[in-house]
Amino acid sequence: MHTPLGEGPLIYQQIAAMLEHDILRGVYQEEEQVPSTNELARLYRINPATAGKGLNLLAADGVLYKRRGLGMFVAPGAAERILEKRKAAFLDRYIRPMVREGRSLGLERETLMAMVASAMEEGEPL
Repeated sequence: MHTPLGEGPLIYQQIAAMLEHDILRGVYQEEEQVPSTNELARLYRINPATAGKGLNLLAADGVLYKRRGLGMFVAPGAAERILEKRKAAFLDRYIRPMVREGRSLGLERETLMAMVASAMEEGEPL
């Protein structure tokens, strides 16, 4: 989890995304404690409030939960929640625009599906 923070989304969003990625990779298991606000702040040389905002974002999504006086922990079902959120974002960000563009080009459903299948076969392995 030592990826440098860069341009793009706000830093707290990057913190949340990195923790989500680590949860999906199994770095943090259900019921396991994640780094504290202060640990994240030190690690990434950011303001603790910014780190806390990233943790709170995940808590609001039900990915993390707080144990009073102990810190933040991975919630049961966190990986499934993250995957569902990412699938919904994928649908909104890529699939719906692709379908709209296909319609504007007059592509039939079967043609568009064949194009997707072809792209999946020729693309990089998943």
